[in-house]
Amino acid sequence: MTIISTSLALPILAMLLLTLVVWVTMFIHRVGYANANDIDAQKMKTPSDVARLLPDEVSGSGNNFKNLFEMPVLFYVMCLYLTVFGQVTSMMVTCAWVFVVLRAVHSFIHCSYNNVMHRFIAYLASSSALWIMVIVAVIKAL
Repeated sequence: MTIISTSLALPILAMLLLTLVVWVTMFIHRVGYANANDIDAQKMKTPSDVARLLPDEVSGSGNNFKNLFEMPVLFYVMCLYLTVFGQVTSMMVTCAWVFVVLRAVHSFIHCSYNNVMHRFIAYLASSSALWIMVIVAVIKAL
């Protein structure tokens, strides 16, 4: 019987929780702005309609929500790969947590004051942790 490591379960759940928090934030910002400004929901049929009707300070959380379905998808796949193929190590778990924490920082910046360079540094650092996971897994697979 193979013992499956559950060490990556908490980072995965943390990313899912972060996605939920950003979704709730997006919902509150959009609905709150639409209600406060008497915007009929029917006028927001497409993403371009939403972009046209909502100011940047309201759109940040929606843009971040979309971002959470880009690099984090690779994170989920990587975590599942490592678990299935028995490559979970303390280094991989550390990289996973670094990714999650820096994605949370990225989301906080994106949903609040939205300084592009601050956001980019968090993005680059979190992505680097993920790419380290990928490269190490590829080397081990060779």
